[in-house]
Amino acid sequence: MLLRPSHGSAAMPLDRSACETFFRRPADEVAQALIGTTLLVDNVGGIVVETEAYDHDDPASHSFRGRTSRNAAMFGPPGRAYVYRSYGVHWCLNMVCGTEPGSAVLIRALQPVAGIEIMRQRRGTADIRKLCNGPGNLCQALGITVALDGWPLDKPPFAMLDRDGDVAVSVGRRVGITKGAETPWRFGLANSAFLSRPIGR
Repeated sequence: MLLRPSHGSAAMPLDRSACETFFRRPADEVAQALIGTTLLVDNVGGIVVETEAYDHDDPASHSFRGRTSRNAAMFGPPGRAYVYRSYGVHWCLNMVCGTEPGSAVLIRALQPVAGIEIMRQRRGTADIRKLCNGPGNLCQALGITVALDGWPLDKPPFAMLDRDGDVAVSVGRRVGITKGAETPWRFGLANSAFLSRPIGR
C-alpha cells in the first residue's frame, strides 16, 4: 500500500518547542512523517527511508511492561533519542514520540548523503547500499552509541532537515519480532534501493 503524506506535514523541528510538537503525535503518524527527512549526526547521515512505529499498548514495544532503566528515555519528553543495544551486539536509534509516554519510532535505514567516506571507514565496506541498510548498520555508520540515549534531537550532534516535497510511502508489517508482527507499522520510501529489506504486506 502507498500513502502520500500532504506537503508540509513533515516540517522538521529546529527548536525544542517545534520538536516536541512534531513528535507529540501517534507513533505511526510520526514514523510516516519521518520518511524522506534527513538525519545527521555530526554532519554524517542521510535521508530516512525506513522506519517502524511502536507505542505503549504494543506487545512488541520495549515500553509494554513499563518503565525500566533501559527504556527510561521512552517515558521522557517527545523529540529525544532512545538508544539501546540489540542482541548485545548492535546499537539501535529510536525517536521518542506519542501523546502518552512509551512510544518511539525505530530508524531502520538511511540513504547516505553526507560523510559517506566516514561511513565507509566505520562500516568497513565501500558499497553505499550497505552503509545504513538496517538499524545496527546505520548506528555504526553514524557513530551512534548509548552515549546519545535521551539526547534531544534538536541539539548537536543531531540535526534534522525537512524533506523536499511529497514522498510516496510503502507500508507493511514490522520485521524481526514475534509479538505484534501483524501490525502494519513499517514504513519505507517507495522504490528505494536503500531499504534493509523489501516492504511487503
